[in-house]
Amino acid sequence: MALKNAKIKSKYEGKTFILVNGFDFNNESYERQSNNKGEFRNRGSKKILPIKYTPDFIGDKFIIETKGRANESFPMRWKLFKKLITESFPDYTLYKPQNQKECDRVVELILENIKSKK
Repeated sequence: MALKNAKIKSKYEGKTFILVNGFDFNNESYERQSNNKGEFRNRGSKKILPIKYTPDFIGDKFIIETKGRANESFPMRWKLFKKLITESFPDYTLYKPQNQKECDRVVELILENIKSKK
């Protein structure tokens, strides 16, 4: 809402990034299913899916991830995402506000950045 009210163009969940490519795992791997159910057996020789990340908002040279409480995998995904941004999108700015005050500040910063480029 804050972006819309400030007339800042962005897309909600507009792009999904591949952080780590998928691959074929041809080795043997003795383990239970990932939900800890089933029997302990060989679960190798499978296609491993890529690790993906979809930030909340993407605009012109900015990405916003709004996080209240992060789940267990988020810190690792966030680090991998920052690495991808550093390597492939060095002119983008990341914002990760966690409350309304920080969301308001993000809008201010984006508007300041837009004005400074004119």
